[in-house]
Amino acid sequence: MARPRLIMGLIGLVLAAILAFLAYAWITLHWSYSEGERAGYLQKFSRLGWICKTWEGEILLSSMPGAIPEKFFFSVRDPEVAKQLTAAIGKRVVLSYAQHKGVPSSCFGETEYFIEKVQVSQ
Repeated sequence: MARPRLIMGLIGLVLAAILAFLAYAWITLHWSYSEGERAGYLQKFSRLGWICKTWEGEILLSSMPGAIPEKFFFSVRDPEVAKQLTAAIGKRVVLSYAQHKGVPSSCFGETEYFIEKVQVSQ
């Protein structure tokens, strides 16, 4: 009699762990830590990954002429935004982002900055 109860207990424990992981992943992906905009020149944008393919890119942020530019690394989950960024390689862009801290896997993106909107500057 104790054996079926033990098996059901283990199954319940595994299901509870899976549900806890899914809830944590959903919260980290839908609740942003910060939001903002960054402007710079889109230097690199590509689809990366062995198993989980994600869109990753970087822009060069330049504060003043002659200053060493800082790089801003970002991820994209929306295919329409990825399409806009692909067309904007080499151009000055303004990126609206949401920062999601603690995302449990790189399958959602390699950075914690997820781009939500793109504006191409002239």
